[in-house]
Amino acid sequence: MSRPRVADGRTGLGRLEGKVTVITGAGSGLGRSGAYAFAREGASVGLLDRNGPAIERVASDIGPSAYPLHCDVTDEMQVEGALAEVRRRFGRLDVLYTCAAVQLIGEDRPVHELPLDVWERTQSVNMRGVFLACKHSARLMVETGSKGSIINTGSPTGQTMAGATFTAYSASKAGVMGLTRVMAADLAEHGIRVNGIVPGSIVTELTAPLYADPVVAEQLRQRHPIGRYGQPEDLDGIAIFLASDESAFATGSHFFLDGGMCVR
Repeated sequence: MSRPRVADGRTGLGRLEGKVTVITGAGSGLGRSGAYAFAREGASVGLLDRNGPAIERVASDIGPSAYPLHCDVTDEMQVEGALAEVRRRFGRLDVLYTCAAVQLIGEDRPVHELPLDVWERTQSVNMRGVFLACKHSARLMVETGSKGSIINTGSPTGQTMAGATFTAYSASKAGVMGLTRVMAADLAEHGIRVNGIVPGSIVTELTAPLYADPVVAEQLRQRHPIGRYGQPEDLDGIAIFLASDESAFATGSHFFLDGGMCVR
C-alpha cells in the first residue's frame, strides 16, 4: 500500500495506519509538524486550532486525510462540537495530541509582579484548553471503547528552575503534567493511555521573540548539553511512538525530548 506524501514529499511506514487522531494547535509549531508526521504514517488528522486560515493551509498540504476543526480550546461548547464532528465522521477517536499553548513573552513576570490578566490568559489556553480537549476526547474514547492514546505537551519549566520569571507559563505546564498523571490513573481501566512529552527549547512561532535576541538565543542553546535547541520535528518521533500501538505498555509517563536539559 502506498503511503501519503505530505508537504515535504517524505513517506512514512504506516505506523498509524487507520488511526483517527486530533491535534490541537495544529496550525503552527509543534502541532503542525505533528500533523504532517501523523498523516505520513497513515492517520486521519483532525486539525484543531482557532486560526482557521492556518489549518486550512495545513489541510491543503496534507490532502484528504486531514480536515480542519476551527475551534477555540478555551470554549467548552466549541471543543465539544469539534469532538462531535470527529464522532460524526469516524465514530471514534484513537489519539489526542495537545499542542495548543501560549507563552506571553514580555508579559509574564515573577509572581510579585505578575498581572492577573496575564495569569488568566495563560491558564485559559494552557490549562483550561488542555483540560477541555482531554475531557471531551476521553469521553468519546470511553463511550466508543476505542482504547486510545492521549499525549499532552509539558515543559521543563513545570519541574525545574528553567522557567524562572515565567510564572504563569511554568505553573500552567506543571498543571498539565499533573493532569496527565491523574488522567492516566483514572482512564487505565478503559484501556486509555495518557502520557506526556517534555520538550526543551523549541524554535516555533510562539517562541520566536526569544530567539530574536542573540544573547538570549545563545543562553538557551547553552542549556542543552546536546549543543543546540530543538525544532518542531524533533518531537515527531516520540509523538508517533506514543500514538501507535508500539507504546501499548506506556502510560502515566513523561518522555523528555529536551537535548539533555534535565541532566544539566
